Amino acid sequence: MEVIEVDVAVAGGGACGVMAALRASEDPDVVVAVFEKSTREGCNADVSSGSLAAGGTRWQREAGIEDSPERHCDDIIASSGDEALRDLVLAWCLAAREYVHWIGDTLGYPLEVGVDMPRKGMSVPRLHADPERRGGGPLMSCLRAELVSRDNVAFVDEAPVRRLLTEPDPERPGDERVVGLVAEQNGELVEVRAATTVVATDGFANNPELMRRFAASLGTPFYGGVSTSTGDSVAWLEPLGAQWTHMEACLRHGQVTLGHGTRVNPALPWAGAVLVNTDGERFVDEQAHGYSGLAAQIQAQPGERALMLWDEQAMAETITSEMMRDSLAAGAIREAEDLADLARQTGIPLARLEESVRPIEGRRAQSGRLHHTWVTHGVLTTQGGALVDPRGRLVRADGSTVVGLRVGGGSAVGTAGPRSEGYSSGGGLMAAMGAGWIIGAEVAKGA
Repeated sequence: MEVIEVDVAVAGGGACGVMAALRASEDPDVVVAVFEKSTREGCNADVSSGSLAAGGTRWQREAGIEDSPERHCDDIIASSGDEALRDLVLAWCLAAREYVHWIGDTLGYPLEVGVDMPRKGMSVPRLHADPERRGGGPLMSCLRAELVSRDNVAFVDEAPVRRLLTEPDPERPGDERVVGLVAEQNGELVEVRAATTVVATDGFANNPELMRRFAASLGTPFYGGVSTSTGDSVAWLEPLGAQWTHMEACLRHGQVTLGHGTRVNPALPWAGAVLVNTDGERFVDEQAHGYSGLAAQIQAQPGERALMLWDEQAMAETITSEMMRDSLAAGAIREAEDLADLARQTGIPLARLEESVRPIEGRRAQSGRLHHTWVTHGVLTTQGGALVDPRGRLVRADGSTVVGLRVGGGSAVGTAGPRSEGYSSGGGLMAAMGAGWIIGAEVAKGA
């Protein structure tokens, strides 16, 4: 087996792994190797909305929005209810302000604060996205292009990591430390020895066995993530004493178009969209849940589906999203001249529709031509993972950490808390990039 030596070996070329490598490789004397399972198949960041949640940015100030990382953290904890992880979440929120400025100002990636992107539990607009709302693919392409331009970095694609390299820790008899990893490239195994190994692979949402083990209550939702989310790191980290935390929590989505698998804009409920079940019953206050929490409400309905309908004004307010463009292109969104036409198309009695679309107090009524789609619940990625500290170190049950190892992204616990309903929009990408930003800086300074 070929053996190579680097300063930093990274398992996973998604948001966390790339950010860790970018930050570490700012020191030209630090040699970094990133092993990615498949950019062709993509990572969760590639298929995300690409919305960067951050508080206290210059874009917010320019828009007259008062915010801070501390307020951002408070909002997340209010949604998740997970006070025990406040220090970890605050560390990611503090990092978010830094890397959003770096992406926009140093790399020149076009960003603006999404004042048109309201979300449940977000006290002020703090999602940052490119003006065309192109999603996570272009953002990740930009970050990877910067990474591969550096002479001290090797980005190895189609090279899945198979296991970690460990040896006894001389400082803690009976414990192991990590000294590298083994990756597969072109059918051959390569042993990569490193001073620091970063595990930043995706979660386990595409692994039915692990989903049954950790998240059986979610049933059999539509899976809208990437094929590579197979939870490989579970087998690597468990022998090292990983504390699995909030493993049932997932980034769910209650606005997945039935039969198409695209999504509609999460801002639709705030633009006036209404949800009814197959009986025509309006079963939920659409603004009482984020899109992750809404999934459980739809799961509980007959056929695990619901009809979402909205008018031209709502369409005009939400059409800029890449999710809406994808759904329109797929033919998932249909039109109706009025409620009577909608009743004919869906088979739901007109009287029930008329009753259900009556506006909740303080909200406007639907009017004129309507748009509609049947939606179901889906899972995009997992939010549970290994417990880590604010420095990205794996924390064992006795409070000790594993020498030579940092963990982030889908391999680490996220921001949702114990339940999927606690997920805050943008939290997955923020946790991944925040962890990578912190880990990379620590590695670069030899911490």
